[in-house]
Amino acid sequence: MSVSIRAAKPGDEGIVLGFIKELAEYEKLAHEVIATTEHLTKTLFADNPKAFALIAERDGAPVGFALYFFNYSTFLGKHGLYLEDLYVRESERGGGVGQALLARLAAIAKEHDCGRMEWWVLDWNKDAIAFYKSIGAEAMDEWTVFRLTGKALHDLADKGRA
Repeated sequence: MSVSIRAAKPGDEGIVLGFIKELAEYEKLAHEVIATTEHLTKTLFADNPKAFALIAERDGAPVGFALYFFNYSTFLGKHGLYLEDLYVRESERGGGVGQALLARLAAIAKEHDCGRMEWWVLDWNKDAIAFYKSIGAEAMDEWTVFRLTGKALHDLADKGRA
């Protein structure tokens, strides 16, 4: 009953979207999910995708996923791997799936000569925080995340066109 990790491929859009919805439900953010399988086809499986997904399987059944993309560190002068989402079904937690996904992501980061791998975790998710610390990850407590979205994003974009 070992875990296998594979790259998501065309036809996996429903699996990925299902995991996105399960993650959103777990994070109490299901109302924010507007992604569709069509969105995933266009973004994950385009000719030059900017985002990628891994699927974890046990005995051929999907049990978790990770979605990531590459960013850049000006301080390091290298790309980094940014983990957007990591989700493991509750029945599989503690069984090595999360660690297998993170290990594969670390291998991908190493193959691409990335200087680091980063992600966010909700403050209340103590189990995830403990898990991440157990593999050597460090909390970046001195940083504050900012987000520009919706009308504010469009308003600023309009000013940039002038």
